[in-house]
Amino acid sequence: MARILLVEDNELNRDMLSRRLARRGYKVLLAVNGIEGVESTRSEQPDLILLDMRLPVLDGWQVAQQLKQDPGTRHIPIIALTAHAIAGDREKALQAGCDEYEAKPVDFPRLLSKMQALLDRGQQE
Repeated sequence: MARILLVEDNELNRDMLSRRLARRGYKVLLAVNGIEGVESTRSEQPDLILLDMRLPVLDGWQVAQQLKQDPGTRHIPIIALTAHAIAGDREKALQAGCDEYEAKPVDFPRLLSKMQALLDRGQQE
């Protein structure tokens, strides 16, 4: 059972995604701001991170950069989630260290496919 860290400050989004992921058999860990996301990643070592890019305290761009610069967490795949799908956001997220990008509202089947591809890739390494 893969452990997914969902870093999301919006309660409705957090609740909806965490319930849907749990129904699919994932163990879901939650963080509500960027600092919690970094701390939870370091302590829990999830298999994958779903990272909202608009977060309080530390934004998603800063979180991704910190985690990818840390030898203890750089191997953990990150999927950026953003409601503000502006031209260039995908490239910016990838440059910050995210491995994938998904615009909100989330297309759940597509998100699951991206998650599985990253989890499969991690098992092969």
